Amino acid sequence: MARDDNSQMLKGILQGCLLILLARKERYGYAISESLNLFGFENVPKGTIYPLLMTMEKKGLLTSHMRPSPDGPSRKYYAITAEGEKAKQTFILQWQELKSHVDQIIANQPEEE
Repeated sequence: MARDDNSQMLKGILQGCLLILLARKERYGYAISESLNLFGFENVPKGTIYPLLMTMEKKGLLTSHMRPSPDGPSRKYYAITAEGEKAKQTFILQWQELKSHVDQIIANQPEEE
């Protein structure tokens, strides 16, 4: 698979993962990156996450607001919107279906007819 194809697939998966993480609680950019690292996405460059957050905000999936930080400058926190919640649910259903199909192919077992 070409690197660009892999990158596009990863962005779609990351968007779904970001929606899930932000549905649990609002977070700022670095905390989002750290959460992704905990779940095994340690190789995702920061230059991928921030543009994706901005795109998701423009699409109405997220909102953001600045909040003072005790450790320095204010931080931009992201939260999921009602539209983002719908997109999250759609992602979960699509992911579960896709994962099931790929798992069957890997196991070399056709679906029952």
